[in-house]
Amino acid sequence: MATLALVDDDENIVASLKMFFEAEGYTVKTYYDGLAALSGLTETPPDLAILDVKMPKMDGMELLRRLRQTSEMPVIFLTSKDEEIDEVIGFNIGADDFVRKPCSNRLLSERVKAVLRRARAGEPGEEEGDQKPIVRGRLTLDPNRHACSWDGEPVRLTVTEFLILQSLAQRPGYVKSRDQLMDAAYDDQIYVDDRTIDSHIKRLRKKFRETDKEFDAIETLYGVGYRYNES
Repeated sequence: MATLALVDDDENIVASLKMFFEAEGYTVKTYYDGLAALSGLTETPPDLAILDVKMPKMDGMELLRRLRQTSEMPVIFLTSKDEEIDEVIGFNIGADDFVRKPCSNRLLSERVKAVLRRARAGEPGEEEGDQKPIVRGRLTLDPNRHACSWDGEPVRLTVTEFLILQSLAQRPGYVKSRDQLMDAAYDDQIYVDDRTIDSHIKRLRKKFRETDKEFDAIETLYGVGYRYNES
């Protein structure tokens, strides 16, 4: 079973979630502030981290920013704030999902399972080799290894980013609507809006432009969607 990390300054929430997820068979690590979590998550990364947004010493947003410098582990945010800006910022810095507090343990468990399924979809297993690498001009995607490169230079992508790019690159020149990209990247049990996809596209472009300042392979068709232009 997977290892989860719970990061929240509310000890009652952490205790409740820890008890629940351990009963589900997970190994659970706990942290009560972002600074302590940064050290622990960097030294021994879990399979998935659940982060509260508001925490002392270092909030969840800053924690994720720092984690994303070296890691693409799946991350779910817990937030009690009812502000959409939190989600926009969170997805821009690489969050995989948001769950609003208070929520049932069962609902959170389903979201955890959905994100882990997506993360493991490309891992080698009994069907290793069935998914051939996708080569589109200077882009190479290897679904079996969750590996991406541009001109031979590796580009680190989150699970969601990889699935969105894979959907676009499978049919270069064809327009994919935001709904189609949502279906490709998210489990049916996860609802996201159009701006979430836009945030992921923005982050994808930023990552590729760190390798190639002239990167323009992902084209926006306003009011329609996106397409990958092979060059």
